[in-house]
Amino acid sequence: MGERLDPKVLRTAGVLIAGILAVVFDTTIVGVALHDLAADLHASVATIQWVTTAYLLALGITVPLSTWAMARYGGKRVWIFSLAVFLAGSLASSAAWDAPALIAGRVVQGIGGGLMLPVMTTLVVRAAGGRLLGRTTAVIALPALLGPILGPLAGGAILAHLGWRWMFWVNIPFGVAGIWLAARFLDRDDPSGRPRLDVPGLALLAPGLAATIFGLSEAASKGFADLGALAPLIIGVGLVAGFAAYALRRTDPLVDVRLFAHRPTVSASTVLFFSGFALYGALLLLPLFFQQVRGATALDAGLALVPQGIGTLLSRSLAGSLTDRLGARPITVAGFLVVGAATVPFAFADAHTSTWTLAGWLLLRGIGLGAVTVPVMAVAYLGLDREAVAHASVLIRVAQQIGGSFGTAVLAVILAHVMGTGHPEDAFHQAFWWAAAFAGVAAVLALLLPGRAAVQQAVPDAAEPAPPTPVREAR
Repeated sequence: MGERLDPKVLRTAGVLIAGILAVVFDTTIVGVALHDLAADLHASVATIQWVTTAYLLALGITVPLSTWAMARYGGKRVWIFSLAVFLAGSLASSAAWDAPALIAGRVVQGIGGGLMLPVMTTLVVRAAGGRLLGRTTAVIALPALLGPILGPLAGGAILAHLGWRWMFWVNIPFGVAGIWLAARFLDRDDPSGRPRLDVPGLALLAPGLAATIFGLSEAASKGFADLGALAPLIIGVGLVAGFAAYALRRTDPLVDVRLFAHRPTVSASTVLFFSGFALYGALLLLPLFFQQVRGATALDAGLALVPQGIGTLLSRSLAGSLTDRLGARPITVAGFLVVGAATVPFAFADAHTSTWTLAGWLLLRGIGLGAVTVPVMAVAYLGLDREAVAHASVLIRVAQQIGGSFGTAVLAVILAHVMGTGHPEDAFHQAFWWAAAFAGVAAVLALLLPGRAAVQQAVPDAAEPAPPTPVREAR
């Protein structure tokens, strides 16, 4: 109970967090600038939306490559390379002279970011040796938890005082510092061999993920019945299913889908996917609610969400410690119930509701968010050896990204449908009811997560060579 995290784990996490901050905030910070970008670059709204869509597509395509890249070149080299690529994309984006140039810069950013996200998780979990995964995840989850909350706030402040190009220039000091810290303090991990790139697997999975993400992005604005959304969704799901069937027949697939037979990994991936409805979908609703119902500016809407970030900070460390002691199941179920309960008041809120009342509910909602994300991500790595950790990182990242896109699209469609037939306030009320209901469903699904017995298992030392079998059973 009193065991502390190894200083090596804290050092590794600190170095990686310094580099990942720009990526996490950049994912959400640009969203508030689309109107200004369209005006300054003389582009239509439909064109400028690709600034976000292209970034997410590049992110999704490169995530599966991280497992092969780490095995082939080592995690430290891949981290520094991907951070340099992201930095180059930021420079290109800041110098963009028109919309296509900006979109191209965002693609480069997405390529770097797509490699960095799973590499970070893999390196820290390996450094922890499979022990104290709850507390370990609580440390590295901080940027991911705060990015969607503080990103819009930072974006609004930059737009108000500096201009949109600064949204990319601010990445430069983070990137330079991250590269220097990684080169100086990150332990070198040698490649595990010279594996060949699974080209057929990449040809199935990369476009499959890209088509799925694109279809969900289109569905958020056009609805799921629109052919422009439905066709890429069908193609994308088909390609991903084809990859799964193909990977099961290979001994060295790009991503080892056999991990879905491992209860901690499959249950965590399932919960992360469906939590997108309750978590990420609501993160779309809240800023829009403050702007469209309460008349707030983008900056004021970002400030209004700060209590949610504070709540997340308050709960994440405790959630990590409790996960190591009690297992992920009770903590995650309680977290989803808190998120759902704190979402319900927004189904009754209007322009006259006390700001302090809403801030209190957002604080409580943030506490629930911290109690959800940390345990679910930690439990996914129970009982995995060194090589399997990298594959699990990809599976979890994909489940989280697709689930978040799916949840956002569903709530956006609900909001648009009701808004087209009634008052905006009524549309938000109904959408918040759905978000709360989805949190309840996610709480039920969280019962699938391993309990206390799984936490008490001995875990393989991630610093040792991988044993012959990729996973062992966790009950």
